[in-house]
Amino acid sequence: MKRIHACSVGALPEGEALRLDTEPAIALFHVAGEYYAINDRCSHGNASMSEGYIEDDATVECPLHSASFCLKTGKALCMPATVPLQTYPVSVIEGAVFIDLPEGA
Repeated sequence: MKRIHACSVGALPEGEALRLDTEPAIALFHVAGEYYAINDRCSHGNASMSEGYIEDDATVECPLHSASFCLKTGKALCMPATVPLQTYPVSVIEGAVFIDLPEGA
């Protein structure tokens, strides 16, 4: 597993998202005091999830097709998406946010 530094805690306000130019690109969300990381590209189409509509229940709606995904599990919650998004473990250590990526990512 490979751990990457995403941002400092203060750099991502509550209710906001940040796109990380990793391979694949990752969207980091700050919702209700928690941080979540998922693949940035919608599984249904070519849209950036970091530009989606973030809900207080830790879901995000695709800005292009209105498909909704759970930030905790990556599960596709409504049509037109049926394929879940990859999620990544997030850690907060000494005021910094880190994401764990699988080897080879």
